[in-house]
Amino acid sequence: MGSTSQVPADVQSITVDYDDEASLVRALQGQDCLIISLSVRTPRDTQSKLLQAASQAGIRHVMPNVWGCDVTHPPLADSGLNWGGFRDLVAGIEAKGMAWTALICGFWYEHSLVLGPSAFGFDLSTKKLILNDDGNTKVNVSTLAQCGRAVATLLSLPVLPEDEQDDQLTMSRWRNKPMYISDFLLTQRDMLASWLRVTGDTADSWTIEQEPSQSRYERGLESVKQGDHAGLVLAMYSRIFFPNGDGNYEHRRGLDNDLLRLPTEDLDEHTREAKLMFDRGYNYMTNRN
Repeated sequence: MGSTSQVPADVQSITVDYDDEASLVRALQGQDCLIISLSVRTPRDTQSKLLQAASQAGIRHVMPNVWGCDVTHPPLADSGLNWGGFRDLVAGIEAKGMAWTALICGFWYEHSLVLGPSAFGFDLSTKKLILNDDGNTKVNVSTLAQCGRAVATLLSLPVLPEDEQDDQLTMSRWRNKPMYISDFLLTQRDMLASWLRVTGDTADSWTIEQEPSQSRYERGLESVKQGDHAGLVLAMYSRIFFPNGDGNYEHRRGLDNDLLRLPTEDLDEHTREAKLMFDRGYNYMTNRN
């Protein structure tokens, strides 16, 4: 209740009270799948309330609020961040009689490029880049549009094969499993090179600094302990840039892009979109236009 978000005219919007389970159940009745995407400012118990209501409403499949790095990878799940809660989350979904699919997509490219130096290291306003280590660690990232296509494709598939001879792709392939997609496998230096191509900036107009990813990660965790939750961004992003390959799930898991028939994206096109976001004054907390 009280949301001021603008919804497209052709999208049905239902106002609910998250503290009133009956209102949530009414909103979810008649639906097969619940997709949960929540702001970082959302109260921590919101997802559990949605899942409880979904089970009461007869929802059969859930895409939980898991959009990002490979939370199934033990070194990340056990890294002291909030990724470790994934195990209990999906166990709870299954215990309620529902199935789940989590979209592992890496960090969103355009958003993260503009987010600030705590994310991909870019301070676009001052033309300064902080590299994790030497800036040559490759990580998987995806565009917002590609994530939308992946979800739409998944939900357009038949739920189950018709019989044992039916070899068509179905949702059941990802029943109680992650779905892995990625647009680009990039280093921070790759991102800078794309930015220079798109903007016409020269490399010598940028200030480049280096800092150990471990140091950035530990500083972020310490900030969170001191009550500064902005440190979580620094800790999460620097953690995937550890030079051990934790942020490269493509190598570890493979990708589902081809199965989902996702198009190949152009890096510079989406760097250009990030530039437009920056020019509009994009800010995750205050201005997402």
